[in-house]
Amino acid sequence: MNTDQIEMVSIEQLIPEKHTYRRLKKLLNFDRIVKSVKIKTYEIGADGYGKLRLIMCLILQFMEDLSDREFERFIAENTAAKWFCGFSLLEKTPDYTTICKFRNSIGTKEMGHLFHEVKHQMQAKNCCSEVFTFVDSSALISKLNLWEERDKAITAGYEKLNNTVLPKVSADPQARIGAKSDKKFWYGFKKHVAVDMQSGMITKVAVTPANVTDAKGVKHILPKSGAVTGDKGYVGAIQKILRRGLHPMIIKRNNMKDKNADLDQWITKLRSPYERTFSKQNKRVRYKGVAKNQGAEFMYAIAYNFRRLLVLNPA
Repeated sequence: MNTDQIEMVSIEQLIPEKHTYRRLKKLLNFDRIVKSVKIKTYEIGADGYGKLRLIMCLILQFMEDLSDREFERFIAENTAAKWFCGFSLLEKTPDYTTICKFRNSIGTKEMGHLFHEVKHQMQAKNCCSEVFTFVDSSALISKLNLWEERDKAITAGYEKLNNTVLPKVSADPQARIGAKSDKKFWYGFKKHVAVDMQSGMITKVAVTPANVTDAKGVKHILPKSGAVTGDKGYVGAIQKILRRGLHPMIIKRNNMKDKNADLDQWITKLRSPYERTFSKQNKRVRYKGVAKNQGAEFMYAIAYNFRRLLVLNPA
């Protein structure tokens, strides 16, 4: 008796109902998300994968936090990933060069459109009211080291390697040295983030050189209305926040005459749950320049908001 059997199944049948990717597609309109990207190039690579599938690949790459080479292997081997991006079981998936070329072709502006479309859909679900907004910043550390830059500076006759000299000798002329305190320094960029305190979702994100202060960088992430809660680094931005018609809830410095210790303690407790926004994010950047890292942070913010949406909609 021949026991060999051939069973015909579709990729749709192989994805469990409770799989993360399937849940996301039920919660969000990915057709609208894809249409938010306005590009002329619809076919990339010899296989012509098309705009829809390559944008889904880009989103999934940042959801899983994978390099181009890692993502090439991931989508080739993972059935759920193929389904999410619109590939059949036996269809050839993009290689790392295709993913890299596509990301470079759409650019930072279009990644921003993706981020804002996701945000609009979150707002339609009453997830982002922006009544209270948490603002903060974190270090983005460049993958470059400064040994070669130091040698170039010495050869050029500079006594110190500082933010004035760096643009003249660095492989990344936009990266700078930033300081969190007198003893904590990093080389690279700074990420400024606004978080909706109702849902914990990121509503705005901006990347600047590392030496831009919180008070100056906050202008990129202020909401249109409501209250803004910030730590002592935003004291210098209080007037800027007021001019925008917003209510500042900023922790005052100890030497300020109008400091209210009880109020500041309450604001600190109010802010503490949202510090987790930075806790699981990779602080090492893969790219050079502000623009490319801004695009990457748009995509990481989308991935973070997807995770929050799944938490808020556990069913």
